[in-house]
Amino acid sequence: MTQSKACAVALTISYLLVAASAGNFYSDVDITFGGERAKILSSGQDLSLSLDQYSGSGFQSKHEYLFGRFDMQLRLVPGNSAGTVTTFYLSSQGAGHDEIDFEFLGNSSGNPYTIHTNVYSQGKGNKEQQFHLWFDPTAAFHTYTIVWNSQRIIFLIDNIPVRVFNNHEAAGVPFPKSQPMRVYASLWNADDWATQGGRVKTDWTKAPFTASYRKFNANANRVGPNSKSTSSKNENQAWSTQDIDAAGRNRIRWVQNKHMIYNYCKDSKRFPNGLPVECKRSRFL
Repeated sequence: MTQSKACAVALTISYLLVAASAGNFYSDVDITFGGERAKILSSGQDLSLSLDQYSGSGFQSKHEYLFGRFDMQLRLVPGNSAGTVTTFYLSSQGAGHDEIDFEFLGNSSGNPYTIHTNVYSQGKGNKEQQFHLWFDPTAAFHTYTIVWNSQRIIFLIDNIPVRVFNNHEAAGVPFPKSQPMRVYASLWNADDWATQGGRVKTDWTKAPFTASYRKFNANANRVGPNSKSTSSKNENQAWSTQDIDAAGRNRIRWVQNKHMIYNYCKDSKRFPNGLPVECKRSRFL
């Protein structure tokens, strides 16, 4: 079996192993903007967000969390999605906020989506990595996952790790670990920058643009008003120490070698005085 076929088989197996457990959007989230452009469907199992020339739409989790595993299945805007941005991310609020981002930057028909990832801590980001996918994210649902614990943040697609951001506080690199975050999702217009640096604009004759969400699952430490965890003691807490094993390292190398299109740790023009400290300490950033 060739290496490419072996990778394809591994990716297929990993997709089949993605957990199917899910919550209910009626009980788990609040619509935050867009009015009727955001629709909860199928008795709370599905949710769609739409964008037109007047507004986008979005939602947030009812609860705040401090560490956990967060899964969401998405089917992105099909066809000509240029100028649109679909998101699934965690964020705290206020000055010096923390944030962990999955952003999906649309493109003109026939061109691939750009998967944009970033990590903010204490209000500072600038840790972007971007990827093109090995599948069409508009043809079917795929699972996007953020694992967040005190040692690292892992970004996964169909249970395949694509990025790891390790805790390097000992080297002076801030790491999000003390501010509870909510889960957010949105669909909005960003044609001033999202597609080919803003050169390709949104074609409003194609509106409304619609992205679909389902099977949201937060296996996480829920934080209540008294700042104590309200998660079940019976929950699987494997995420609390989750790391990348040998098989995961092979997969992340494959993804980053074949599908990464931008890595801030290789952008010496952006950092003329030297790359960020963490770039010298871990290959998988």
